[in-house]
Amino acid sequence: MLYFSKTRILLISLFTLIFVYLTLSNFIKTENNWHDKKINLGLDLQGGSYLLLEIDNKPVIIQTLQNKLSTLRKFFKNEKINFRNLKIVNDKTIIFNIESNQIDEVKKIFEEQNSDINPYYDQFKTHQFDLEILNNQFQLNLSKYGLIEIKNASLDQALEIVRRRIDEVGTNEPNILRRGNDRILVELPGLDDPMRVKKLLGKTANLTFRFVTQNSEETFGSEKLMFEDDSEEVMVSKRIILNGNNLIDAQPNMDTEVNETVVSFTLDRVGAKRFGKATTSGIGKRLAIVLDGKIISAPVIREAIVGGGGQISGGFTFQSATDLALLLRSGALPAPLNIIEERTVGPDLGQDSINAGVFALTIGFLLVIIFMFFKYKVFGIIANITLILNLFLLVGILTLFEATLTLPGIAGIILTVGMAVDANVLIFERIKEEIKSEKNQIIAFDSGYIRSKSAIIDANITTLIAAIILFFMGSGPIKGFSVTLGVGIFTTLFSVYFIARLLTSIYVVKNKNKENLI
Repeated sequence: MLYFSKTRILLISLFTLIFVYLTLSNFIKTENNWHDKKINLGLDLQGGSYLLLEIDNKPVIIQTLQNKLSTLRKFFKNEKINFRNLKIVNDKTIIFNIESNQIDEVKKIFEEQNSDINPYYDQFKTHQFDLEILNNQFQLNLSKYGLIEIKNASLDQALEIVRRRIDEVGTNEPNILRRGNDRILVELPGLDDPMRVKKLLGKTANLTFRFVTQNSEETFGSEKLMFEDDSEEVMVSKRIILNGNNLIDAQPNMDTEVNETVVSFTLDRVGAKRFGKATTSGIGKRLAIVLDGKIISAPVIREAIVGGGGQISGGFTFQSATDLALLLRSGALPAPLNIIEERTVGPDLGQDSINAGVFALTIGFLLVIIFMFFKYKVFGIIANITLILNLFLLVGILTLFEATLTLPGIAGIILTVGMAVDANVLIFERIKEEIKSEKNQIIAFDSGYIRSKSAIIDANITTLIAAIILFFMGSGPIKGFSVTLGVGIFTTLFSVYFIARLLTSIYVVKNKNKENLI
């Protein structure tokens, strides 16, 4: 029956008022807000930068092959296997020769499932390396799934480091997602300085400390490196004393003695020990601080540094020192990142999108209100009040979860308006059918709500299934549409079967003897 207990009426009213308050908190700012949640505007509404980064896995693959080369050399010596010409060719293949009487033994080692030297991936049913044997020459190439494992690992690491760098910049609500095996999508709403972020993401931040040598020509253990400002080229040892993995913290500071900005760093226990030992034995030598293949500075060691900390100088401005400290704190990328797509949305364009969305919603909303009023009179007014409250519920829930609203999200809200009206139309038309065969108007109205429920729920469930598929299969903007559409389905059912039914019951009970009630 069309009956609501006082407790039920109170709960419906309280629930509705809470979400109305949450919705209004996005537009009315007060100092006494008991929460700090709000809807975040997406890139297309707020303006900002869109970057698609691609990771260059070639250095990672080469490093993997070099590590495998060292592992093989050690393994063969321990197993007393006679080998020669162990090397990497074309940066993708490891080759080596084995004595004829040991070929079968080595082949078995590489092909068995529990091989220590050539890991087997159960999920892919293949080894890390594919093996080819020509006479007594063995060739190892990374298998398809061996490459996938490397790419996934480097992308996961790069994703985490990109997130750390973006968080350090302080960008509001960044959207950082992986795309395939070698791409990262970065959306930065409201970003004021996209060039700074591009520079931060474009640097690998591979920091090393090495001694400057006295050699004039490159040898096996040394190489020529240029200073960052291209002012000087010096010979540097390839032997790395210390790298960025040993850093605990890095901060920009002002060196009052020389009145210049420096980056102060703190080392972990292992790094402090190595640094202290190297500076103790290297007094009088120049220590090159190398970042991504360029020398930042190469000061002369005047005394041993055993405190586990130091300074990097290089004619920094405070901004460049801050950025370098940020890069060092967040860690080195496993491989370089290249920007392959870039889009910038200005705040004015974003505001135009908001205005266009609001205008479309207003026009659609007004047309629906006018239609419902002329078609159903008083009950059209009830449907319109419900429609307004439905929008408050929808926006309130999005506010509660601090969702990011995009232009497709606004489209989902507009679609919700149409779906909410559709449910009311189905109910009212069913009530008209019930009144023809039922003289008691209260029973007719109650039957109309009950007997139209299955059709309304079936229609909304099929739409919800489509929204779920869009959410899991779609990209960012499509997900925004599916979220607002999915939430709108639940708020529509609540508003129709609780709010609209409550208002209808109040009116019908008071006017139960009136002719042509609907």
